Amino acid sequence: MTQIVSQGPQLDSNGLRQALRIAGGCTLGFTISELMNWPNGIFFTVYPMLILGMVPTLSRGLINQFIASAAFSALIVLIMQGLFSHLPVVMTLLVFGVFCFLFHKMSSGSAFLFGALGVISLSIQLHFSSYVDQGSSIYPLILTNGLAIFLTVIIGALMHGLFPDVTARPGRVMPAKAKESIRHEVLLCSTVATLSFVVFQVLDLQDSISAQAASVLILFSLCWKAAGMAGWQRAIGTLIGCNAALLSQLFLYSHSDFLLFPMAILWILSFVFARFHILGGGIPGIGFGVLTTFGILFGNSLGPGQDLVYSAMYRFSSVSVAIILSLCVVYVIHHILNRFSVTRHHTYD
Repeated sequence: MTQIVSQGPQLDSNGLRQALRIAGGCTLGFTISELMNWPNGIFFTVYPMLILGMVPTLSRGLINQFIASAAFSALIVLIMQGLFSHLPVVMTLLVFGVFCFLFHKMSSGSAFLFGALGVISLSIQLHFSSYVDQGSSIYPLILTNGLAIFLTVIIGALMHGLFPDVTARPGRVMPAKAKESIRHEVLLCSTVATLSFVVFQVLDLQDSISAQAASVLILFSLCWKAAGMAGWQRAIGTLIGCNAALLSQLFLYSHSDFLLFPMAILWILSFVFARFHILGGGIPGIGFGVLTTFGILFGNSLGPGQDLVYSAMYRFSSVSVAIILSLCVVYVIHHILNRFSVTRHHTYD
């Protein structure tokens, strides 16, 4: 009698190559930023995860969107902080307008990657730049982000050269949407993203960039029904990522200043959860949440003489609160917009 042993889902050849690209790309970005002692290591660690994890292929059009998002967000931050930082009401209205533009690109599908990266980059830079005092300058932040974008493009091309796909991938076709649904998604996401920015400024939550990023990342699903699932997946991914970071700290102990150890741990974790991300369809879900969680922790909280314990515990608690509050706001605004036919979403019951 033969015994059939059930096996879990396995990566195909293309999936394996993509997992290797994600792990190698973020580890290489992290290593270069640490060797060069560049500030804001979060950019160099997370951006390769985004460009290699969100899109399985790399083309000139995608590279152009990636670079354009960096230039756009840098220009906006310079203008806003340079001219309107002393006018909070005007600043808030401008932030809302810019988010409307970026979320429209995502909702219409004309330049989804440009909009998604622009939203994340703009949120992080506005958060960091708002705490620049008179004795410092905003330019290092802008230059670091631009350098990270440029380096990420090189890393992405290098990873695709080292680990190319074995077979051609089918192209993704964006579904057509009614104008009412696009208006609904743009207004919903822009309002929540703007409120997130305002709350984090008013409450002076300087060390909560991870929580603000999480409140924006759950909006990538663009509607309430998907945002609820995305928020739940983000919370689970954050919990797993924080525990993975804590486990990493047990192995690192007090040797985080020896770069080879964090490099090896980051590569192993990235490969394991990149596999989980790809098996889930390659969409921003639990696996992607885990990746970005410990990517942020490694890039922003790990260095000589530092450890990840406090950062991981604080990150999970703050992210959980941010996700819950954001979903509450999404729910309320979703129902308000559905009261009007011109902003009624196609998922309306």
